[in-house]
Amino acid sequence: MKTSWGNVADWYDKVVHDPDSYQSQVISPNLLRIVAAKRGDRVLDLACGQGFFSHALAAEGAHVTGIDIAPELVDIAREHASHNQEFYVGPADDLHMFKDKSFDSAVSVLAIQNIERMVSVFKEVSRVLRPKGRFVIVLNHPAFRIPGKSSWGWDEKGASGAGVQYRRVDEYMSESRAVIDMHPGIQSMHGAASADAARPKAPREVTYSFHRPLQVYAKTLANASFAIARIEEWQSHKESEKGPRKHAEDKARREIPLFMCLECVKL
Repeated sequence: MKTSWGNVADWYDKVVHDPDSYQSQVISPNLLRIVAAKRGDRVLDLACGQGFFSHALAAEGAHVTGIDIAPELVDIAREHASHNQEFYVGPADDLHMFKDKSFDSAVSVLAIQNIERMVSVFKEVSRVLRPKGRFVIVLNHPAFRIPGKSSWGWDEKGASGAGVQYRRVDEYMSESRAVIDMHPGIQSMHGAASADAARPKAPREVTYSFHRPLQVYAKTLANASFAIARIEEWQSHKESEKGPRKHAEDKARREIPLFMCLECVKL
């Protein structure tokens, strides 16, 4: 099976524009808060997909340049581009079309976990960022969302005698690669879905997800001349329907974050 996002471009565009999506409700408002783009800032959106976050940043007044390896997604991004946006087709680890120190900030949203050559990506982003420029990375939480190595579990009694929804983690320190079905209800390059989320049906496609413990991100960023200035962990905004497990499931959503955000500064 192919691993290109092009064959699911239209489906994915509908998913992220769902008003109740994680992209709309959780990631976008937090990303805009952290980037705090000012009018005239030059922002690079790495693995931009169909431009969902590029458009949001451009609406803040920034000049946004997006790049993605899937031409079908880039075509969608260009259809909705404003005057202060431009989009390129290309891999995240080869930014040869951009000059050194040409951006004030860069963002990578739910993409780095699906890119194998992370070392090259970070070095290229470091090259095109000006000194003290910021690199904001949003990814599926590496401690709790490990493809094939983590899962939800239910303890009927729990320590307090009430039922407990818990997250089981079988491996964390070992780096790994997993084949991910890009259907709704699983983690994917441009988004993470929960098992109870209702999503439009998509064609069958797969991609790869690369698990790395947090220290690997920290070391690789340091080697590319970045310092981590902030770490945030973002929870799901969803709630379970009424039922005997609602309280436990909602508590698990509050206590076990879906996403991690790293704000990095170019030294």
